[in-house]
Amino acid sequence: MERSPCFRLFSAIALTCLPATALLAQDLRPPEGENTAIQKSYSPFVGQDFPQNVYFGDTHLHSSWSTDAGMAGATLGPEEAYRFSRGEEVISHLGYPVKLNRPLDFIVLADHAENFGLAEFIRQDAPVVQDTEKGREWYKLVKSGKGYDAFIDWLRLTAEGTDGIDSIKMQRIAWDSATTRADHFYQPGVFTTFVGFEWTSQPKGNNLHRVVVFRDGKERAMNVVPFSAYDSDDPEALWKYMQAYEDETGGSMLAIPHNGNLSNGFMFNDVTLSGDELDADYAKRRMRWEPLYEMTQAKGTGEAHPLVSPDDEFAGQELLDGGNITGSEPKEPDMLPREYARPALIRGLAYEEELGVNPFKFGMIGATDNHTALPTTREDNWFGKAHIVEPSKHRFEDVLIEAENPELNIYATDLSAAGLMGVWATENTREAIFDAMLRKEVFATTGSRIRLRMFAGWDFEPEEAQLADFATQGYSRGVPMGSDLRTAPDGAKAPTFLVRALRDPDGANLDRIQMVKGWIGTDGETMEKIWDVACADGREVSDDRCDGDVGNTVNVAEATYTNNIGDAFLAGHWMDPDFDPDQRAVYYIRVLEIPTPRWTAYDAKFFDVEMPEGTAMEVIDRAYSSPIWYTPEG
Repeated sequence: MERSPCFRLFSAIALTCLPATALLAQDLRPPEGENTAIQKSYSPFVGQDFPQNVYFGDTHLHSSWSTDAGMAGATLGPEEAYRFSRGEEVISHLGYPVKLNRPLDFIVLADHAENFGLAEFIRQDAPVVQDTEKGREWYKLVKSGKGYDAFIDWLRLTAEGTDGIDSIKMQRIAWDSATTRADHFYQPGVFTTFVGFEWTSQPKGNNLHRVVVFRDGKERAMNVVPFSAYDSDDPEALWKYMQAYEDETGGSMLAIPHNGNLSNGFMFNDVTLSGDELDADYAKRRMRWEPLYEMTQAKGTGEAHPLVSPDDEFAGQELLDGGNITGSEPKEPDMLPREYARPALIRGLAYEEELGVNPFKFGMIGATDNHTALPTTREDNWFGKAHIVEPSKHRFEDVLIEAENPELNIYATDLSAAGLMGVWATENTREAIFDAMLRKEVFATTGSRIRLRMFAGWDFEPEEAQLADFATQGYSRGVPMGSDLRTAPDGAKAPTFLVRALRDPDGANLDRIQMVKGWIGTDGETMEKIWDVACADGREVSDDRCDGDVGNTVNVAEATYTNNIGDAFLAGHWMDPDFDPDQRAVYYIRVLEIPTPRWTAYDAKFFDVEMPEGTAMEVIDRAYSSPIWYTPEG
């Protein structure tokens, strides 16, 4: 019998040899005439087109081209921002070498639209900045060493809604530079850069800021210039600008509101900025243009507040709740339900019942809002929200925002080393990540790179939380975060959820996964409840809570902790025990890490300083999924 050449194992055991003819490709093909198109593929991944990859990025980073950064003395510009975000080492404003532990996957350099690039034009002695009277005045002040006086004058005019420059020529030059750089640093499949800017509306000192993100590159984006608060401070005017852009170019945009905690009730108000009651048209337009909400960043976490959610022991995460963004008005308790994400999500259910459309049906993300060109979020590598509060022996003493009422001043120690957005997408490109944002298949973290996933369906079983093909089952028999779960099929008793979380590989272990549910009670009141779904260290769920705390290994004095408590991976199955098939509901998961040293502890150790009494020295970093909404049909 003819044999093909044999291979030997350890030169001792001769392997059985196949006939040489069997090695010919034509002999491996199916019999002639057989319909291979309907054959089941041996590879289980053929035809899978759902998102398999998670990408982390920052959609809210500023450089010195933002006037409130550059005119205040910041020097790191867009080039440094892009190079640092993709993993390169740069030199900070104070001369420290700084680098991310891992590159980001994507970035939106969202410099403020208001006099975008002014500081850089002054620095470059650009003629365009001297074409106006106020431009010449600010130029002379900066060049004579009185740059801070120029900055204060700019702040005063901007607070009044006055554009001291009012130069379309300067806008176009700056925008051309921004879009050119975004395209230059874009590496599809490796590092994604989005064209974007921030619209900085703050009527009566109340935060209504939005980051505007383009799906498109320079060619389309150059058909417009950034829309600024000088044009209008009304979000509805911003939406008209976005609609006109899409109608004219065929491109796509979205806007991301942030810091409702500094809006004094304006962010999720019961009326429009002009004072009209919310109607279906407003709700449709708001969700058309604003599918996401930035609910955690350097200026605080806006998920929940202890005064609104008194039964939530973890509601007090990095709160910054003294007043509005300018410090002109203190906080009143009745403002809180119109500022935080959880009560807004629940109130949205009532609007949907009344109007047929939910104006607050948003996915949840995190971002930095750093004005340093450095999107740092790790507690041990936080280079501050602004260059004046980069790491130093004195940064905890500096006032970042000096309020009209000194009791509302914001100090560095009030700020958070947060946050990031996680995106489930098919590839690292502008199109894939933008589309994931539109469908809300995204999640927020307070700075670490926790991976989380959630699916809702009607027939998931407990053991399926541990399946290797977890996502395959989730997509084929349920819906992912950001989606609607419709009326139950016959025989289904309640929605079932599969949840998973994996710790940051360079970070802390996990403590627990929690399910947060919101609904409207029979008396019209907003209702909420939290269940622990998965607990680390073998703890069981008893009376809806993990039976005991995970513990604490933090050594504040040494700014250390150990991962000998908690778990690296948690998974769980949950069925709503209080389900009413006729009642709208919203669900999202919150993942908690074990306690770790806060950035203030790292500063105290590194600089050998004592922090002010009452300064938080530990933190429980966390992640939040975008919600799934139960929406009964009919």
